[in-house]
Amino acid sequence: MPAPRTSTLEMLARTLLVPYVLGVALIVWLPASVAGRVTGLAFRLARFVSENFGIALSTSYTVFEFVANIALFVPFGLLLAAGWPRANPWLIILIGYATTATIELVQTLLPSRVPAISDVIANTLGTVIGCLALHAVLQMSHAGRRLRASTVEA
Repeated sequence: MPAPRTSTLEMLARTLLVPYVLGVALIVWLPASVAGRVTGLAFRLARFVSENFGIALSTSYTVFEFVANIALFVPFGLLLAAGWPRANPWLIILIGYATTATIELVQTLLPSRVPAISDVIANTLGTVIGCLALHAVLQMSHAGRRLRASTVEA
């Protein structure tokens, strides 16, 4: 039995995964002072919310940092699911979890970084959202094609 052909979407997702992973590696493993230039957006947003809505800066920053960590890994789940569409979604989620757990373990060795269980949870959640988002889009796409095909036949 011949191996299934790799689609253009799969090749594109696999190709985009490389610069994405390199970018994430730079964000999470560079010294905090350097990475802060990229991740400082969460702090600026938290400060804005704190100053304008009377919410403690520590509270708003915690929320924005958690949301930013989710957003950081949504593309990971999406690219993995698109690059390997026949993979079990649980495997993709496990890869997301293992990747973020590895990141946090390496950060224990970096003096300017602080590993956190909340980052593992948020990053894994981002992987789940990305994977589910792609599956939802594909389901809607298949449903739309079936609907168009049935109206053409009628």
